[in-house]
Amino acid sequence: MTMSGTERLNRFFDRFSQNDHVLIPISADPDAIACAMAVKRLLWRRVAGVTLAYINIIERPDNLAMIRLLGVPLVHIDHVVWEVFSRIVLVDSQPNHNEIFSKIKPDAIIDHHPETGVQAPFMDIRPKYGATATILTEYLRAAKIKPSAKLATALFLAIKTDTNGFERQATIEDVRAFQFLFKHANIYLARKIERAILKLEFLKYFKTAFENRRMRRGKIFVHLDQVVNPDICVIIADFFMRVDTATWSIVSGFWQDKLIIILRNDGLRKDAGKVAKKSFAREGSAGGHKSMARAEISLSDLKPSFDPKNEKKVMEWIINRIEKGSEMI
Repeated sequence: MTMSGTERLNRFFDRFSQNDHVLIPISADPDAIACAMAVKRLLWRRVAGVTLAYINIIERPDNLAMIRLLGVPLVHIDHVVWEVFSRIVLVDSQPNHNEIFSKIKPDAIIDHHPETGVQAPFMDIRPKYGATATILTEYLRAAKIKPSAKLATALFLAIKTDTNGFERQATIEDVRAFQFLFKHANIYLARKIERAILKLEFLKYFKTAFENRRMRRGKIFVHLDQVVNPDICVIIADFFMRVDTATWSIVSGFWQDKLIIILRNDGLRKDAGKVAKKSFAREGSAGGHKSMARAEISLSDLKPSFDPKNEKKVMEWIINRIEKGSEMI
């Protein structure tokens, strides 16, 4: 039997007491940031304290602008004293999505990514939703909380980003949440955050991408070698989807002893998440949605296959894996 929004909210609240110190570790992106802010607001005066911690290096200009302009109080996970916290909440992620998350036992998981068989005392996983922010907006409405302008702006941006302006997977619930948030958000602030896309030092990667790109049957492949942040792969993958003849964009790069592979497609082709899993899940973590996906593979798992320093071999390996993975869908 389907639970009402109020029932879900009450089950969530039942996991906490006044003495709890709550940690919300996130892989910081607009959806995760907004959801962490929403959970903190929901638990205001219900627990002793809530800390938001990020596990990744935040270098995307729009993410940095969001954190700065909305005043999001984030600390790095390295500075967290785990023993202080009696409750852990995961939002917009599940334990097997990241090595750090896999080491913790969350008390609550709220997410919109496909289920991974994870178990927790409280779980609200809705893969059909376009953004986890939609779920948290429903929680706020069930709690009869009017979001502040900053919180509404964060959730508004999260839904807009994760649905790509409703061009990617979205439900009527995403639309309703977006409409509700529009009335409370600062649209001018949201636009300022959205326009903060590039750093000057990122431009060199575009030069590399233009010079080294390969196109095969509508698929654009780019390997950037070493990158200062995997978000660069995301930015360039999104950029190449603007090419009129591109049906897929696959951009890879090495970061922190891992091969990061970002997949994008036009939504008319085979499921990107399934292609990523079929292509790369044997070596590392892989998955995503119909039009966007990601894979991460440790260099130690790549070396038996080829020399990671040979950029040509890396590109050929990725192309072959993608084509084989596509055939298996």
